[in-house]
Amino acid sequence: MTIDRKAAIAAYKERKTVAGIFVVRCAASGEAWVGQAPNLETIQNRIWFTLRQGGHPCRSLQAAWKAHGEAGLTFGECERLEDEKSAYVRNALLKERMLHWQAELKAEAI
Repeated sequence: MTIDRKAAIAAYKERKTVAGIFVVRCAASGEAWVGQAPNLETIQNRIWFTLRQGGHPCRSLQAAWKAHGEAGLTFGECERLEDEKSAYVRNALLKERMLHWQAELKAEAI
């Protein structure tokens, strides 16, 4: 392995991730889905991938994707959490904030 490759791998492992709450909305139906993610940077790609494959576990979201397509859905961030060292505390905060946003937006959990 070259030094550049080792440095790139080390930098990747040390990168900061931002945990938070996100919302997926369907403009046509007015539906909304709220979820939590340990890394907001990558969650949209993961959700869109499972929707394209037809295997997303949230059936109502999958149905909205099938009816309106990718262009019919939007992804947005509701809240970013402060950097938390403890995974236990971060997960508890994510659950608490997700319930808040779910009630606030009258959205289904994903």
